[in-house]
Amino acid sequence: MRAILLVCLCLITQSVLADDAPLHQRVDALIKDAAKGGTAAKPTDDAEFFRRIWLDFAGRIPTAQATRDFLANAAADKRQKAIEELFAAPTYADRMADAFNVILLERRGENPDFKTYLKASFAANKPWDQLSRELLNPDADNEGARAAGFFLSKRLENYGQNPIDYPGLTRDVGRLFLGMDLQCAECHNHLFIDDYKQADFQGLFAVYRNTFVRTDVKFPAVGERAMPGKWEFASVFDPAKVQIGPRSPGGKEFDVPPPKVDDKKKNPKDLPPRPEFSGVDLLSKEITHRDNRQFAKNGANRIWFVLMGRGIVHPLDMHHSANPPSHPEMLDLLATELVAHNFDIKWLLKEIALTAAYQRSSQEPDPTKPVDPAKFLVAVERRLSSEQLMWSTLQATEDIGRATGATKNDGASPLPATDQIKKGFSDAFANDARDPEETVNSTVKGALFWRNDAAFTQVLKRRPGNLLDRLAAVQDNTQLVDELYLSILSRRPSADEQADFVAFLSKSGSERDVAIRDAAWALISSMEFFVNH
Repeated sequence: MRAILLVCLCLITQSVLADDAPLHQRVDALIKDAAKGGTAAKPTDDAEFFRRIWLDFAGRIPTAQATRDFLANAAADKRQKAIEELFAAPTYADRMADAFNVILLERRGENPDFKTYLKASFAANKPWDQLSRELLNPDADNEGARAAGFFLSKRLENYGQNPIDYPGLTRDVGRLFLGMDLQCAECHNHLFIDDYKQADFQGLFAVYRNTFVRTDVKFPAVGERAMPGKWEFASVFDPAKVQIGPRSPGGKEFDVPPPKVDDKKKNPKDLPPRPEFSGVDLLSKEITHRDNRQFAKNGANRIWFVLMGRGIVHPLDMHHSANPPSHPEMLDLLATELVAHNFDIKWLLKEIALTAAYQRSSQEPDPTKPVDPAKFLVAVERRLSSEQLMWSTLQATEDIGRATGATKNDGASPLPATDQIKKGFSDAFANDARDPEETVNSTVKGALFWRNDAAFTQVLKRRPGNLLDRLAAVQDNTQLVDELYLSILSRRPSADEQADFVAFLSKSGSERDVAIRDAAWALISSMEFFVNH
C-alpha cells in the first residue's frame, strides 16, 4: 500500500512540474510522445537557425556581418538572446504587419493606413482578441484604430457588375477568426462535413448582410443597417422556412429586439444611423470572447503556422471532427495558454521559437523514408512571401538603406522606386487575390522574373558601397565566394561550392564585374534563397 502511495505521489509531483514547465518544453514533450519513437531531424546548424529567425521576426535575411558575429559567438544562450533581440527590434512590427496583412486581406489590395494600423498594433503588442474585435467591429470615431475598417470595407466593394459578396464576407469571418470554412453550408447543411450546419453560416450572414461601406467619410468605414427581426432562410432540400438571430457558429442564438419606429421623414440619400441593437458589435464580442475555445484554438493554430509552415489543424480553415488536429493535446495547451496570457501574440511566438521542433533542420533523417510533416519532427520548408523576398534581396545586395531612405540614392545607376520593386516581386511571387498563401510554389512567373524583370535587373547593379561594389574590391576569389555566400545565403559555402565559384570567377578575365554579378544572381534566384528552410 505504501509503495502504491509513493508511486501516486511521484506521478502527482511530475504532473505539477510539467504544468510549471515553460510552454516550449511542454510542447516538445507532447510532440515527442505523439511521435511514438519516430526519428526527428537534427537541430539546425547556427547559420540555418540565424537565417530562419531573421526571416520570421525581421522579414529579411541577416546581414553578412550579423551572421559572421553569430557564428563566432560561443555563448550557450546565444540563440535565445538572438530571438529576444529580434523581438525588441523595430523590424518585428514591420514583419508582423506584412505577414498579417497577407493573412487577413489575402492580397485583395493595399491600404497604407491599414498597414500603419497593423504595424502600430504589433509594436504595442496588441492582444489578438482586441485586434480581432477592432477588425470585426471597426470604430470610425477612434482615430488610432479606424483603419481597421479596411478589413470589412474591402470585402464590401462591388467588383464590376457583381453584387456585394456578402456570402464571401460571411465565409471569411468564419475562416479567419474561427478556422471554419462554412461556404458550402450557405444553402444547406454541409454535404461532406457533418459539423458544419446551415444555421452556422446563416447566423453570421444574418448580421453581415446588413453592413455597407460608408460614403460620408474619406477613409474606409463600415455602416450597419438595423435588423428588422430574425433572418429567414430555407434549405434547398427543404422549403420550410427557418428563422435565426445573430449566432456565432456553434454558439447561442441571440434575440433581435423590435426596431424603434421613427416617423420622421428622411432624405433617401442619407446613410442610416448606427442601430441601437448592433449585430456587428454583438458578434465581434461573442466570437472573440475568452471563453470561445474555437476562437482561441484558431488563433493558436494560425500563430503556430506562421512559424512552422503547417497548422496543427491543416488546412487552417478546416477545423472539424473529420479533420482532427495532428496533436490535439498540444492545440488545447496552446489555446489555453494563449488565453491565460491574455492573447499575447509575441509571447506565444517566442515560446514556439524556443521549441526544439522550431529549431530542427529541414533535412530528412533518412531521405529514403520521408517523415510526415504533420508530426513536426522535420522543419517544413516554407515559402517566402513576396515581401520577404524583396527585403531579403535588398538586404543581400546591401541596397536596403537606399530603399528605405536611410542612404542617399545617387550614382550612375539609381535604385528604382521601392513601390516599383515591390510590385515586381508581388506580381511574380504573391498568390492571386483570395488565395491563401500556405504552400511553396515555384512558378513560371517567378522564373521569368529573375531573368527579365526591369526593376530587379536594376537592383542587381553595382552601386557605391553595395555588395557588388564591395566584392569587386576583393582580389582573393576564395574570400570573395565566402563573402558572397554569407551575404546572400547566410552561410559559408561547402568545399565543392567554393571550388566551382572560384573556378568560374577565375575565368572571367576583363569581365570580372559581370561574373560577380552573375554569381550573385545565381544565388539570389536559387531555391535555397526562395524558402525558409
